[in-house]
Amino acid sequence: MQTTLKHEIKCDGIGLHSGSKVSLHVKPSAAQYGIWFRRTDINTKDNMIAAHYLNVSESELCTTLSNESGVTISTVEHLMAAFAGCGIQNALVEVDGPEIPIMDGSSDWFVRKIISVGIKQLIEPLRVIHVKKEISVKTDNSFASIAPFGELSISFEIDFEDEAIGYQKKSLNMANGSFVKELCNSRTFCRNSDVEAMKKNGLALGGSLHNAIVVSGEKVLNPEGFRYTDECVRHKMLDVLGDLALAGVPIIGAFKGSKSGHSLTNKLLRKLFSDSSAFEMSVCSEKTASVLPGVGIVKDDLPSLY
Repeated sequence: MQTTLKHEIKCDGIGLHSGSKVSLHVKPSAAQYGIWFRRTDINTKDNMIAAHYLNVSESELCTTLSNESGVTISTVEHLMAAFAGCGIQNALVEVDGPEIPIMDGSSDWFVRKIISVGIKQLIEPLRVIHVKKEISVKTDNSFASIAPFGELSISFEIDFEDEAIGYQKKSLNMANGSFVKELCNSRTFCRNSDVEAMKKNGLALGGSLHNAIVVSGEKVLNPEGFRYTDECVRHKMLDVLGDLALAGVPIIGAFKGSKSGHSLTNKLLRKLFSDSSAFEMSVCSEKTASVLPGVGIVKDDLPSLY
């Protein structure tokens, strides 16, 4: 069955790129509604944006969605990952600015609130996408693919010159609450030199050690250090789940990524859905429903507070 929230969620936070205060209000919705964003600060043109991979207009530093009127909403990936990881398919997200608040740089706050307010089962059946053949995309130094598999799994590897990050690789089957247990609190990360360059160009104005891991060579500049020794690759996997959620319904398949990012995941979805022989959409069976990422999660699955 499809799901939504039992109650509304509200929060205030800082936009990572604008540095401005943003208010977020997530409301329950009916079945078949999907995930929509409403820019409440805009009332002179269409302010509704569907959470859909074809609406991705920018994906260099984060995932940005836009509608035909040119209205945008950015940094949607962490909230979308929380929806997917908690099994939420329907919600209206109201925000009074151009981006979703960054919170601590992970999906942790959103996941805790979703579990706190509860998940409502809706009568209508849930549809899922089964990958039927392997699809891949690549650039000179990055790669992403998705292949047939009975559940959703994510494998990822990264390799950075900075010794604090270095080479990391991780694979997870996303069933049985793996996202909530192992990925949801992994924070976004960057190099200190990149932060300085972005701010000079008017980007990441809200970035700080409170909402990102910042490294410089072998040093982690955050006083608390990493939450996991492989927190960086875990965050990349979090991003993948959020970007895959823009398919509109859960995907069943095995994702693999190497040094890839938001842009390549979006290209992968576009290539997958351009080939009708590569996927099949069907009503979710009881067997498949039992291994979806958000099935059976409880408050005790949440990582310890910091």
